[in-house]
Amino acid sequence: MFSSLWNFVKRHKRKFIVTGAVVGGVYFLSKYAQSKIRELQEKEATEYIAQARRQFHFESNQRTCNMTVVSMLPPLREAIINQLNSESLTAILKTRPANKVDIWEDLKIMSFTRTIVAVYSTCMLVVLLRVQLNIIGGYLYLDNSVGKPPASPQATAEVQQQYLSSIQHLLGDGLTQLITVVKKSVQNSLDGVSLKQSLSLLELEQQLSWIRAEVEAGSEHPLTWYMMADNENALADQACGLTENDVLTLRLLNETRDVLDSPNFSVVLNSCLQRGFSRLLDNLAEFFRPSLDDSTSSRSPDSLFVVSLPLAKIIPIVNGQINTICSETPGHFVQDLLMNDHVKEFAAIVYESFSTPQELQK
Repeated sequence: MFSSLWNFVKRHKRKFIVTGAVVGGVYFLSKYAQSKIRELQEKEATEYIAQARRQFHFESNQRTCNMTVVSMLPPLREAIINQLNSESLTAILKTRPANKVDIWEDLKIMSFTRTIVAVYSTCMLVVLLRVQLNIIGGYLYLDNSVGKPPASPQATAEVQQQYLSSIQHLLGDGLTQLITVVKKSVQNSLDGVSLKQSLSLLELEQQLSWIRAEVEAGSEHPLTWYMMADNENALADQACGLTENDVLTLRLLNETRDVLDSPNFSVVLNSCLQRGFSRLLDNLAEFFRPSLDDSTSSRSPDSLFVVSLPLAKIIPIVNGQINTICSETPGHFVQDLLMNDHVKEFAAIVYESFSTPQELQK
């Protein structure tokens, strides 16, 4: 029996060798494939964890943006009121001065100017802080994306403080320049409108549209000019020196200027302005609703464009809007801007750009 088995093996020796080689090859190939699959799974898991961590950091950064905007509204309102103190004019009017009409005319220009400036500056504050904090957020993510702190972090506490202090341009020189331009446009639009003239909501909207057109298209400067100093000397002055932190701050300021000059930023800012002025008109519309005992007026939405008020009555209404627009308690106006889809999408783009390592961007 053994002899016949041995003869069988000898006759089929080559087949056994080939079969063994195939089986061995399949075994090792299987082991290699399993190893590669494990590597791929581990890589996918690592990338998933990194992406989840990045997403969590981004969302946390957006909440910080929202809180920062809200915290900056009272200083913005105070800065506007300091330069456009209509309350001093109303106090004079209470004394029944001889030049009452002249003071009313001044109050007309000042009231519209400060409310329109409040809309512009609040929209600018929202988008500017969203850009700045997402640039900083991107750098902070890179600084902390490795297990140990980097040898040369890009966003130290000092750099962050210096960089974010550039928002003072919007609350200072930029605001003053914006007020000058808006006031001129308001005067061109409303100087010839009598205090006794009645305006409907539609006519008031038209006045605002004329003022906006002159501010945005008639000015020699783009709107970003009021948000951030646009020349190298001014940016260098904001960086305050030649230390390593100052150089990093200057780089951040220049990168921010590049973002503000991009076409996409213009789209986002215009979207906020449309929403902001639309919300302002919604607020004003509450004062143009027909009274309940007005049987001659329709209660339909179209009736808002039928009801008219003397300009003298509209002025106090417009004058008080700054308290709604720049309220430290987040209202519909600011919430509409913070939840604007264009703002959120642009924030994600900025964060993505600045949180991606440079070698991956090439």
